[in-house]
Amino acid sequence: MAGVIDTSEFRKGLKIEIDGEPYEIVDFQHVKPGKGSAFVRTTIRSLLSGRVLQPTLKSGEKVGKPDIEEKDMQYLYVQGEEFYFMDTRNYEQTFLGEKVLGEAKNFLKENINVSVLFYNGKAIGVTLPNSVDLKVTQCDPGIRGDTVSGALKPAVLETGYSVNVPLFIEEGDVLKIDTRDGKYLTRVATRG
Repeated sequence: MAGVIDTSEFRKGLKIEIDGEPYEIVDFQHVKPGKGSAFVRTTIRSLLSGRVLQPTLKSGEKVGKPDIEEKDMQYLYVQGEEFYFMDTRNYEQTFLGEKVLGEAKNFLKENINVSVLFYNGKAIGVTLPNSVDLKVTQCDPGIRGDTVSGALKPAVLETGYSVNVPLFIEEGDVLKIDTRDGKYLTRVATRG
């Protein structure tokens, strides 16, 4: 444990360590009841398992500061169920398993820059940019005259991820996809 953090320092996104496991604060609320001492109601998410806990801590209580480091890395390739990344400063390579990546694997395109989270020197997660541009590899053609407002059809992207898109999208188009919810944002380029 690299140090301690007081509950008065809590903020959303802060990384803390409780019982030897790293967590990220999702939400917190300082409560001062009429009687008794103040406390902090928190919602935290495990950086290892993703589970969400809601512990209540006494005001002024101290929690651990985890040994966490974020590195800017470039996604290189996938081999089996392992996704390889390269540190952009010293060219060291590391890999993350498919289970650790979760939904992020749907948006990884070769040479994309991401932020890889390390805990005690081991890669435990990845933070993607808010959006990525991906090419449509498979899509049913739009039917002329089909002008239903807001109608959608499925499209398969170059990473194998399937997303619902408007009817005018065609194979070869490049789309901007929101990595936070996996939804189509806009068409960036048409097939050329």
